[in-house]
Amino acid sequence: MKRILLSLLIIASLLSACQPQGSGGDKVRIGVFMSLTGSTANFGISSTNGIKMAADEVNAAGGINGKQVEVLVQDDRSDASEAATIVTKFVTQDQVHAILGEVASSRSIAAAPIAQNAKIPMLTPSSTNPEVTKKGDFIFRSCFIDPVQGAAIAQFAAKTLGAKTAAIMVDRKNDYSTGLEKVINATFTRLGGKIVATQSYQEGDQDFNAQLTSLKGFNPEVIFIPGYYNDVGLIAKQARDKGITVPLLGGDGWDSTQLYAIGGSALNGCYFSNHYSPYDTDPKVQKFVNDYKARYNTIPDALAATAYDAAKIMFDAIKRSPSLDGPAIRDALAATKDFPGVTGNVTFNENRDAVKPIVMIEIKPGGMYAVRERVNVEGAAMPATTSSSPATSGAATAPASAKAPN
Repeated sequence: MKRILLSLLIIASLLSACQPQGSGGDKVRIGVFMSLTGSTANFGISSTNGIKMAADEVNAAGGINGKQVEVLVQDDRSDASEAATIVTKFVTQDQVHAILGEVASSRSIAAAPIAQNAKIPMLTPSSTNPEVTKKGDFIFRSCFIDPVQGAAIAQFAAKTLGAKTAAIMVDRKNDYSTGLEKVINATFTRLGGKIVATQSYQEGDQDFNAQLTSLKGFNPEVIFIPGYYNDVGLIAKQARDKGITVPLLGGDGWDSTQLYAIGGSALNGCYFSNHYSPYDTDPKVQKFVNDYKARYNTIPDALAATAYDAAKIMFDAIKRSPSLDGPAIRDALAATKDFPGVTGNVTFNENRDAVKPIVMIEIKPGGMYAVRERVNVEGAAMPATTSSSPATSGAATAPASAKAPN
């Protein structure tokens, strides 16, 4: 009997030794690094909420191939070096199967080489800097990148609004603003439009009358303002005071309840791009919003939605993977096609960036947000078609969410 038991133990040991690296136990371990404290804690908390909700939904449905998902959340304190330290721990001590994070591109860029060297797939839900996924073939993002967002804004102006002339107000000392301006200018021009004037400002300025007086003289059909909500609100008010009535357009830097608090009715009929709107009538969106509200007693912002989608995309890839090895999961993740996310159907391109629609939000009276169109950018990392959906009025002002430091 002792010999039989010894033989069984030896066989079990050999079988265990033959298990693929990372297949470990009855759990699928997901490392999550987010800023739960520090300067961007609100973004990290919102994202972590979305990830936890996604994990609980999957576990309640039986897990992934019979294994429960274990989410290991670590606070990087809004610090890039701390993010790198956490991800090092994930891959050397916690032996995670995959990683989700971060919101800010600077922290994703700091962590990405560590995940890449360990051959552990890492998926960021909302880092929009193009450099993030250039860190290696194990690094993915499920949100749009800023150049694609800029192209969407310009394409919407030219094709949907039918604008032939435009002016631009740009913050020359802000990389986000200048980056979007460059793409907006190039795309609008390529689509047959003409940028008739450009004026600059600096974040925190209070008086934009000189710039607006100059722009008014060129009589543009639209004005692009690729900046942040605090400046945009003031610009909008002063533009209307000058008698400028044309639509103003911008990017996700507008996304804050403070935008309408500052600009008020001057913003009616203006547009900005975003990841999603909680007032989208799509059943998937409304189910997510209602479930999130029931759980956290607040309306989910765009970062909660992008993180929820990122988690679900990762779980789907792990389910399709033949093993829990990092390279196997990576390959399954790369093969993701038309995943039905809350923020749109997601496909990864050859650069591991998300191919997905960008939502154009129309600001309605009272600060209500309506989904005017879902733009699929021609070329760039997007399908070469443009689809639209009819505008739908929201029931209230969209939730606060200042632009993350992406």
